[in-house]
Amino acid sequence: MPGFLKLIGRILSVGFVFISVQSFAGDPKKGITGEKNFPSLLSNSANSPVLKKTADSIYDLIGLGEYGLERDVFFNAYKGYQYLEKRGSIRKKNIVTICDYSQSSNNKRLYVIDLSSSRLLFNTFVSHGRNSGNEFATSFSNYDNSNKSSLGFMVTGDTYNGKAGYCMRFNGMEAGINDRVKSRGIVLHGSRFVNEDIMSIRGVIGKSLGCPAVPYGLHTKIIAEIKGGSCFFVNSPDQWYVNNSSILNSRFDLDPQMENVAASNADNGFLPTSTVK
Repeated sequence: MPGFLKLIGRILSVGFVFISVQSFAGDPKKGITGEKNFPSLLSNSANSPVLKKTADSIYDLIGLGEYGLERDVFFNAYKGYQYLEKRGSIRKKNIVTICDYSQSSNNKRLYVIDLSSSRLLFNTFVSHGRNSGNEFATSFSNYDNSNKSSLGFMVTGDTYNGKAGYCMRFNGMEAGINDRVKSRGIVLHGSRFVNEDIMSIRGVIGKSLGCPAVPYGLHTKIIAEIKGGSCFFVNSPDQWYVNNSSILNSRFDLDPQMENVAASNADNGFLPTSTVK
C-alpha cells in the first residue's frame, strides 16, 4: 500500500497547476538532440514513451513554451532529472533548474521549476563564461582557467560566502564533461552586471569566469530554492556534448504503470488547465 500511494503521489504532482513567475522570458532559440546506443537503465525502455508523454504533459500544463523554453530542452532536462533520481543522486527532489545556453544571453534563459506543484518559480537572466561567447555561448570547457561555462547535468551543493558574495557550489554528474566544476570553482552567485540595465547599455548582459551568475538580490532566493541536492541542467546544442552525454543518450524510461494512472487522472479531471499570474 505505501508503494501504491507513493506512485499515485508522483503522478498527481503533474496536476493542480498554478504558476507564479518572478520574471519573464525572451525569444526562443531551438536546441539539438542526438542519438547514441548507451546502456539502458530500465529493461522496458526502448523508445521512452512514458517519459516523453509525462514530460509533454508537464510542459503543456506549466506553459513553458510561453517563456521561451523549447519542448525538447525540457524533455532532456526531465529525462536527466529522472535518470539521476533513479540512481539516488538527487537529494532535493522535484526541483529542476534549466540554464538554456541555446538562447541569447539577452533572453531570460534560467528556469527554476517545481515539479511537485507544476510551477515555474523563477525565469531570469543568467551569464555564461567570457570565453564561451558574446551574445551566445558557443564554446565550453571542463578545464581550469578556461573562463568557459560547463555543460550538462549537475547536482546543487552547499553554500558559502566568498569573493563573489553568497554562492552555491555544484557537483558535476558527467565525467569528462563537467566533473571538474567543483575544483574549478564554478558556482552560482549574484552579479550586478546581469540585468536589463546593463544589457541596454552594452547590448549584452555581463559575462563571468564560467559561473552561471544571476541578477544580484534574486540570487539569494534562487539559491534558497535549489541548494542541497537538486538537479541543474546546462543546455546547449553543442554537438560534441550531444554526442557524448551518456545521460542524454541513455535509453531510459519510467514505469509503464505511470502512464495508465496519468491517463485515469486526466479522464477524471485531475489535470486542470494552468493559469498564468
